[in-house]
Amino acid sequence: MAKEQKTKAAAAPKAQGTQQKLEGFVPNLQKKYKEEIIGKLQKDFGYKSIMQVPKLEKITINQGMGQATADKKLVEVAQQELTLITGQKAVLTYSKKDISNFKLRKGMPIGVKVTLRGAKMYEFMERLISVALPRIRDFKGIDEKFDGRGNYTLGIREQIIFPEIDIDKITKVLGMEVTFVTNTEHDEEAYALLREFGLPFKNSKKS
Repeated sequence: MAKEQKTKAAAAPKAQGTQQKLEGFVPNLQKKYKEEIIGKLQKDFGYKSIMQVPKLEKITINQGMGQATADKKLVEVAQQELTLITGQKAVLTYSKKDISNFKLRKGMPIGVKVTLRGAKMYEFMERLISVALPRIRDFKGIDEKFDGRGNYTLGIREQIIFPEIDIDKITKVLGMEVTFVTNTEHDEEAYALLREFGLPFKNSKKS
């Protein structure tokens, strides 16, 4: 027993050091925002202060599954997959009311979601832009429709575009919605911000 405790104690500093290293990691897009994008947008829009420059506050990823009423395990699998894709524990979403036509009862799990902030948000966006989206067949860019309040939602039809998903092990192809929430209510500013991050809009005129 004493020997086992000594072994665990010896391993503790190494584990702690690894955690500290992860916490200190700064994604490339986070560096780019601070070193390049802030200055670029301040110049383009004539902001008098960098505090006026729009920023990305969070990214939410949602998967809704109407089929879950017939297959309860589908939600569990989706939760595991979204956790793998984002690197953060996905949480269940539940039905808010009864819908008899769909055999849906209030409180039933009907989907999964993740909300990313900080380093995890930037790291996910980088993987989405550089790895996942280019894997879409005949990809020609994404639409430019914002919600009128400075937020943008990207619809993805198949989770298999993310390399974290083993295509041989999936039970069902599922889509998802990725929403980029900014701190500006102006679509033009939000578009410029996301374009500078590298989101491949179809008619991007990035200079």
